[in-house]
Amino acid sequence: MSSIGERRPKAPLVADNLTVAYPGAPPLLERISFTAHPGEIIGVLGPSGCGKSTLLRHLVGLERPSKGRVFIFGEDLWADEGQNQDIIRRRFGMMYQSGALFGDLDLMENVSLPLKEFTRLPLGAIETIARLKLDLVGLGGFERAMPATLSGGMRKRAAIARAMALDPRLIFLDEPSAGLDPITSSELDKLIVTLAKNLAIAFVVVTHELRSVMSMVDRAILLDKKSRGITDHGTPAYLAQRSSNPATAAFFLRPPQKEEYDDIDEDYDPPVHPKMALTGTP
Repeated sequence: MSSIGERRPKAPLVADNLTVAYPGAPPLLERISFTAHPGEIIGVLGPSGCGKSTLLRHLVGLERPSKGRVFIFGEDLWADEGQNQDIIRRRFGMMYQSGALFGDLDLMENVSLPLKEFTRLPLGAIETIARLKLDLVGLGGFERAMPATLSGGMRKRAAIARAMALDPRLIFLDEPSAGLDPITSSELDKLIVTLAKNLAIAFVVVTHELRSVMSMVDRAILLDKKSRGITDHGTPAYLAQRSSNPATAAFFLRPPQKEEYDDIDEDYDPPVHPKMALTGTP
């Protein structure tokens, strides 16, 4: 997990030796390095308050790290904060904990919005693409449904469809199972696995929900508040059964809690601008 130096990695995402700190305060996170490969689901794990959502904001370009770099398909996200950075951001999708659907737009309109904003496709093509994305997440036939009429699981699926609108090969998911019952959560996990494997999409999933970790994550990094960084990493099976790290044991061996389904992560922040929900572009 050392720094990559001057090499330009081509993986969907490379976090290279990131440090997150604010003026006058000690670092919140230090020496964060990991890579997400095509078709791989990376879990960013840890208890509430460990910095999961803080790290996510820096990976998607909402905040600039104090040190280190973020590479998206070989492009340094922070090398140019102008138009080139906006182009890089359009290469990944984002789904927030709440789904962040626009309540006054139906599902077709929600999924179509990034295409209308960032392409010059004719309306007919845009609607065809939006329909296909909704089909991919199991929402065919719900194109004209309003978000308020849908279940929590359906809203999460619609948010994933919108995140896929521009055909990204990298998607960030913030606590996708938050607020869902175990059965709906399991169905959403299976969908994410199917999309990752069939479409070669790299997913970076922020979560603390153990069932989802064990059922869908290929490789995980575990953040720890005391160490202010990655305290352990590996496959979920290794972390749960073989790791000797006390922080790992505390995370994986904790008793199931109702809060895993209906609490909002305490370090969660919503997007700073509504457009951020479309592609990652503020």
